[in-house]
Amino acid sequence: MNNSIKSIIALSGFILGLTLSLFPRQTIAQQNGVLFTDVNVFDGVSNELLENRNVLVVDNNIHTITQHSITVPENISLTTIDGNGRTLIPGLIDNHVHLTFGSLSMQELMNPELTLESVAGKIADEAHKMLLRGFTSVRDAGGPIFEFKAAVDAGMFPAPRIWPSGATISQTAGHGDFRLPTERSRRFFGEPSRAELMGATFIADGRDEVLTAVRENLRFGASQIKLMAGGGTSSAYDPVDVTQYTFDEMRAAVEAAEDWGTYVMVHAYTPRAIRRAIEAGVKVIEHGQMIDEETLRMMVEHDVWLSTQVLRASTPDMDPLRREKRKPVIEGQAKMWPMAKNLGVKIAWGTDFLFEPALNEEQNSYILPLLEWFTPAETLKIVTHDNAQLLALSGLRSPYQGRLGVVEEGALADLILVNGNPLENMDLIADPAENFLVIMKDGKIYKNTLD
Repeated sequence: MNNSIKSIIALSGFILGLTLSLFPRQTIAQQNGVLFTDVNVFDGVSNELLENRNVLVVDNNIHTITQHSITVPENISLTTIDGNGRTLIPGLIDNHVHLTFGSLSMQELMNPELTLESVAGKIADEAHKMLLRGFTSVRDAGGPIFEFKAAVDAGMFPAPRIWPSGATISQTAGHGDFRLPTERSRRFFGEPSRAELMGATFIADGRDEVLTAVRENLRFGASQIKLMAGGGTSSAYDPVDVTQYTFDEMRAAVEAAEDWGTYVMVHAYTPRAIRRAIEAGVKVIEHGQMIDEETLRMMVEHDVWLSTQVLRASTPDMDPLRREKRKPVIEGQAKMWPMAKNLGVKIAWGTDFLFEPALNEEQNSYILPLLEWFTPAETLKIVTHDNAQLLALSGLRSPYQGRLGVVEEGALADLILVNGNPLENMDLIADPAENFLVIMKDGKIYKNTLD
């Protein structure tokens, strides 16, 4: 070898050494993974289970679903869960909760000493229990929630993902007018009510006040807006049959929400209230149990969602006035559900528990009445995939970007391992303490009885 070649080799070695010293080899970041082996998968959309699958979760996403063995990269710190033929389903979604109002009794709410700080622990405890019932996502349909949601997202409390609406927006004497008899109008007497000061509601009359109320909620991070468009059963001043908000007021709310890329949902039962909301551009009707066929057809025509419940006539702690006001709503729901299904209305489901904390333990059992009109697969699809599609209406205002409600590659890893096949026995869903063996939200395991 001549001297020139030796010089070139030496120079090349020097350059390589210099390059490695200036740009050292990057270490591959460690990732967390969970491998579910031998599971049957309900993917959120199919009528039958996908059998004998292995599912790999990496960080907070579903990475691989296959019938074959999975080779896990060395940089993944792996937890393996043997499904042993059990069923893996998406996390459940409740599209109508009130995390604050559902955690407290009416007596607690009426206590003049009440502060949100004094009840924060109770709200956190109830939200944690909700997660352990398999509800990995919820849409909060009104109330003071922004600070708690921020704490959940910061990892301070284990709880579902939260789509917050913020304070409900109501006209004077509307369903969100929570004033005590001694509290007078803010407009005439200058003092906001206790409920308004707590962030429970905005009493807003006229286009300008409605615009301000909507924008205030958006300022604090609302993912959608909750407007009261008709009478209710849990409020003191308004009969169930009344229509609330003029077209112009409701249209103002819709315009403000649309400017932020999101939507308005309205509390409404009657055809008159629902039609006005649809004409104003509202995208989601909450409740609707007194609706008629013509109005349901109008919903289909305008691509409007029906987010509703199967309500019970009474519960042990229900106020007698509320029980009486609920009667026409209960009578109407038996007609609403089959009509909505047969006409092809987009349907979402939620519970809407208020002021009865003991009722929260029955959250899962409130899914089962859907079986009167839907197959088990259709029912499970509503409370996973379909509810997730409604959450997605928030667009870029959604606090969690990514696909939910499905077990698919690339989707967010919100998963439940069920001890059995819910498509054959939906009663399994009603007893999560016994039958939900693993509960995962955002790739993190919050319950694992197989460990």
